[in-house]
Amino acid sequence: MSTASAGTRTYSYLGPAGTFTEAALGQVREAEGQNWHPVANVGAALDDVASGRSDAAMIAIENTVEGGVSSAQDALANTPGLRIIGEYLVPVSFVLVAPRGTTLDQVAEVAAHPVAYAQCLEWLGKNVPGHSPVVAASNVASAIGVLDGTLPAQAAIAAPGVVNHYDVEVLAEGIGDNPDAVTRFVLVTRTALPPARTGADKTSLIVELPKEVPGALVDMLEQFATRGINLSLIQSRPIGDRLGRYRFVIDADGHIADERMADALMGLKRFSPNVIYLGSYPRADHEQNRYNPRYADASFADARDWLRDLLSGADPA
Repeated sequence: MSTASAGTRTYSYLGPAGTFTEAALGQVREAEGQNWHPVANVGAALDDVASGRSDAAMIAIENTVEGGVSSAQDALANTPGLRIIGEYLVPVSFVLVAPRGTTLDQVAEVAAHPVAYAQCLEWLGKNVPGHSPVVAASNVASAIGVLDGTLPAQAAIAAPGVVNHYDVEVLAEGIGDNPDAVTRFVLVTRTALPPARTGADKTSLIVELPKEVPGALVDMLEQFATRGINLSLIQSRPIGDRLGRYRFVIDADGHIADERMADALMGLKRFSPNVIYLGSYPRADHEQNRYNPRYADASFADARDWLRDLLSGADPA
């Protein structure tokens, strides 16, 4: 049961304390002073929301280096009754940490979350040549595992926030290969009305294609292209029932309350066996959506009025 009735809201996030996800949750004003519940993975965070144990969950959904986070996309596709209500951007940088007294030349194994490890390969190749990677569940779990000996590594790749929570030796800072790396996080609740449109909005969807229908992908894309809607993300994920079957994770510029977006969603529903609407919400960068004037709400209203006149036997002006 949700804690909201007791006056305190609960927010689940990938823990423990010190992760990038915690930093993203720190950007949510409504979460200040509330109960923050660390969990082991994205699936657990979303299950908390779906079951009512938490009011919302913060999850990583996309990275500028690695692209979409597949575990989050799959969890959203397979957990019904969820809505994205906001997105948050966190600059990504990494530190290499170890137990006190450790020096860089003593490091032969490096613990890291796979996504973090992939973003530090160039630095590691130059500064810790010949090392072996050790997989960790999160950027903070890597540091904890090295400190308590549960992971067979001498050092760990972690988020900078780890130094605020654990007594570690910082062997190196800024070890990420891309100084401009950013991770996009989304705040997920149970099904609810979307936030009011701002003109700088994004709509997230998951769309399945009909089985064995030639041109189905083109049909899907045309629902957006013919209505002047830009797609900022489109990524395929296997459905899992058999080879060659995929669903598409889509971020489209605009809000479900926009005529062009509503029309596109209806077009998708006509041919797709499964359209999952994940939500419409303000863009984190606050950049206004751009579109040709012929796709403005007024243009759709004019077209409907014109058709209504034709159906009534009137002579449209």
